[in-house]
This record gives sequence, C-alpha cells and structure tokens, in this order.
Amino acid sequence: MPSKFDPIIPIVPIIPITHIFPTMPTDNNSFLTPKGDYKNLIAFQKSECIYDITYYFLEHYLPKIGDRTVDQMKQAARSGKQNIAEGNETGTTSMEACIKLVNVAKASLKELQEDYEDYLRNHGNQMWDVNSEQCRNARLWCRQHSRTEDYQRVCQLRDDITLANIALVLIHQTDYLLKKLLEKFKSDFLTNGGIKEQMSAARRNWREEHGMGYLNGRNGNHGNDGNNGQASSIPQPTTRYPKK
Repeated sequence: MPSKFDPIIPIVPIIPITHIFPTMPTDNNSFLTPKGDYKNLIAFQKSECIYDITYYFLEHYLPKIGDRTVDQMKQAARSGKQNIAEGNETGTTSMEACIKLVNVAKASLKELQEDYEDYLRNHGNQMWDVNSEQCRNARLWCRQHSRTEDYQRVCQLRDDITLANIALVLIHQTDYLLKKLLEKFKSDFLTNGGIKEQMSAARRNWREEHGMGYLNGRNGNHGNDGNNGQASSIPQPTTRYPKK
C-alpha cells in the first residue's frame, strides 16, 4: 500500500519554474517569427495533465448518462489545452488572436475549477485548505511534475476527493503560468508592435540593406516626393474651369 501522501510528496529539492517561454532567434527583417513549439510550454504541459486527470475522473466518478456536467467539464478541460496550442501558433501572424485564445484557455480552466469545487462542496466540503499539509505537499509535487505519465499513475492510486483536489492545484498553477504568458505577449506587442508594423519595419530594413531606399515613395526617406525634398518633375494634374 502506498503511504498516505505518496506519490504527491516531493522526492527531490523543489526547482523554481523557469524557461516558461520557448525562445526563437530573430533578425531585423523577420516578421513571421515562430513562437516555438507549444508542447514546450509548461502551461500547455500542465493543461494536458489537467485534461487527463479530468478524463479519468469523469470516467470513474460521475455518471456517463444524464449529467450535463460531464460534457461541460470535459469540454472545459479540452478548451484549456487546445486554446493554448492554437493561441501559440496563431501568434506568428496575429498577436491579438493569440492573446484572445490564451485568455479563452484561462477562462475555460476557471470554469473547470468551479466544477471541481462544486463536486467537493457537495461531497462533504472536502476541499483542502491552502495551508494544510496535503495541499502543501501537492503544490510542491505538482510544481515539479508536468508529464502526463506521472498523473496517470496518481489517478490509479487516489480516490475521487484527492484527485479533485490535485486537479485544483494544477489549475491554479496553470492559471498563474497563463497570466505570465499574457504579460509576455503584452510586452512583445509593446516592444515589436503588431504584424502590420513588423511587416512595414522589415520592408524598410530590407530596402536599406539593399540600397533601395529611394523606392520608399512619396512619404519615404527622401522627402515628401521621394526626391530629397526637391519639387517633383512629374506633371501634376490641373483643374480647368470653363470660361464665363
């Protein structure tokens, strides 16, 4: 038999969560910079664990027929995972869409959190106190483990109350990571602008590098008319008024 808190007692020193965001090299002419593999995001990895726990929980502890909660919880868990993936990929061309999708993931996990809290409240108010030994141990263990294999093993060893509480711990941790991810996207937007600004900047840089600045046109780097401030020699249209 496993001990009371195994396998949610940390067995190695706790390491702070780092490398939350995968990084990709950039250059002055780049405007379609990939965000990196979404599977490397810790937030995505934890959301995948949440989905697996939820799937197991629904299959074993809630009725499969006649309860809309089952479908709603499954869809909320799925939405949390899928929108992180889609948002990260969409961010290559649209920071606005990226931020919206990541926020949808955040909202979906909040919905799932409410469902787990409802379950625990209706089964004897057995939600762990944030300062309890069980909750502290779970937070430390979940902080270090982001592989679905770890939680699949936990599901087979723990009852419904424990699994619901572990899911809540994971949801809170993932919510924190998504908040940091949104802050990163905000910072990227303020620094680099949106895709249209990046495309314009990349085009200007390319022209300058290839000695083609004169192609910037009437509002380019060579004066309002593209002639270093000199009057244009191109005939301008005139308006003729009929004689009275």
